[in-house]
Amino acid sequence: MAKQISDETYAAKSKIKMTTGDKVLNGFFYLFITLFSIACLIPFILVVSSSLTQEQTLNQYGYSLWPGEFSLDAYRLVTVSSDIPQAYLVTIFITMFGTLLSMLFTCAVAYAMSVKNFKSRSALALFIYFTMLFNGGLVANYLLMTKTLMLQNTIWVLIFPAICNAWNILLMRNFFNGIPDSLAESAKIDGANDIIILFKIILPISLPGIATIGLFYALSYWNEWYKCLLYIDSNHGQYYTLQYLIQRILRQVNYAASQPAEAVGLNSVSLPTYAYRMATIVVSTGPIILLYPFLQKYFVQGLTVGSVKG
Repeated sequence: MAKQISDETYAAKSKIKMTTGDKVLNGFFYLFITLFSIACLIPFILVVSSSLTQEQTLNQYGYSLWPGEFSLDAYRLVTVSSDIPQAYLVTIFITMFGTLLSMLFTCAVAYAMSVKNFKSRSALALFIYFTMLFNGGLVANYLLMTKTLMLQNTIWVLIFPAICNAWNILLMRNFFNGIPDSLAESAKIDGANDIIILFKIILPISLPGIATIGLFYALSYWNEWYKCLLYIDSNHGQYYTLQYLIQRILRQVNYAASQPAEAVGLNSVSLPTYAYRMATIVVSTGPIILLYPFLQKYFVQGLTVGSVKG
């Protein structure tokens, strides 16, 4: 019956004819969105084009939307290091495994805070919110990771410190609050406990929130470089992430380009410094961009649905 009513409502709306003013306004909106999308796409095209241009051409004519003189020197310089494949594997591992762990802990804590009969839900929410305002600082975090937890020079130091984010927990809690309580209550009547309710009922209908928060965590893990700087020394380079390794190579290239040719033993003018910077952007951001087409349909809904209830 409800489906029939919704179909009739949709048919009635589809019969409404648009006025000339509505058509003009819609055309203006489509034009504005198209121009805005092109404006957002142009910088990325400029980056890709510059990474495929010879360094001398960039120095002489500047950046352009089409490679002035095609060259792959910048990408050869990116792949010249034998540590790049290992860094890719490390980054992929911490992104996939770290996102999985983060979502597991985030959903568990957020669900506990959303259960109405959980007596400590307010105290837990206050504790989590308190961490957004105050923290122990860099020295305390460093001592905790190196002296207490003994995670220095291990791959786990790139995952465990970022396993939970207070803002993401509160956002997921708000999303769970928008789910009717009758679903959990009916499951409890049938004998289900909270773990079964979370994994069998709540999570399957929370894909927009999971996709949104998961994307936040994935981007955070993929762009990780600061923890490598703090906790991974040069003797354990096998744990370097892609972002940190590229940053090290870029510093070395910039240093070599700033020195006289005799000091570095090569023609420093030929080093693709500017093109290399653009190539590193393409190499480091290209794979993660592939996630957006799969998560785009959940992204807006995951941000807005959870904001209905506080």
